[in-house]
Amino acid sequence: MLNIGKINTLNVVKKQGPDVYLDNGTSAKVLLADKKPPENCQVGDALDVFVYVDSEGHLAATTKTPLAQVDDIAWLKVISLNYVGAFLDWGLPKDLLVPFSEQHHEMEVGKSYLVKVFLDDKNRIAATTKIDRFIEDESVDFEVGQKVSLIIADKTELGFKAIVNNTHWGLLYQNELFQPLKRGQKLDGYIKQIREDGKIDLNLNQPGYGKVVSLTDDILNKLKANNGTLMLSDKSPPEAIYATFGVSKKVFKQAIGALYKKQLISIDKNGITLV
Repeated sequence: MLNIGKINTLNVVKKQGPDVYLDNGTSAKVLLADKKPPENCQVGDALDVFVYVDSEGHLAATTKTPLAQVDDIAWLKVISLNYVGAFLDWGLPKDLLVPFSEQHHEMEVGKSYLVKVFLDDKNRIAATTKIDRFIEDESVDFEVGQKVSLIIADKTELGFKAIVNNTHWGLLYQNELFQPLKRGQKLDGYIKQIREDGKIDLNLNQPGYGKVVSLTDDILNKLKANNGTLMLSDKSPPEAIYATFGVSKKVFKQAIGALYKKQLISIDKNGITLV
């Protein structure tokens, strides 16, 4: 079965002049649309390709990987408009259409938007800015401490809404953030808690003592690379700590406290030093 809008592994079954045809054991043959097929490509070779429906309604494939696949949510820029909708740059020669019916508000050339990539009723790949219908507010599937992929969405009074694994809404609290965030940014995070109402609280730092243990190694390595001295201490501002180690001040203090107890470092108001 071919997964339209996804990466598929297909076999080269025919070469006819410059044209290369692929399939995965089905009766449907897929034309490789790349102007330059992979070097030394031969019948029987397996290729990882992105499969789509071309402007004439035929199956086609490319070895290029788009910025988003079907079921993904991505931050993409509008590069043109016409009578059917807006077209987005998603890294392929054939631009991605957002029909007018799938736009919350009229989109503008040069601006970027959060969109969901989907298949329409004719198996054509399209996108929509109406992403709420695809994203759940509540979850029982995630576990506290689980690492997840995040896409930053809207800023709220409490912090930032983020899309978790392309499927659920979660919240990052402003008082727990020590780095600037912007809409559309992709980064890893962790499930902080699942609230009683099923909604998800998030954190950018790995919870628990495991993060502290990992950080102690980073601190020792940084000290060794800086002649045994580091101008950071438990008195340093949170922003300076995050800029160096990407963690909160609380986690940093736990880590240097653990190193101090092991008599591996000394601490003063100006910084820390290898013993």
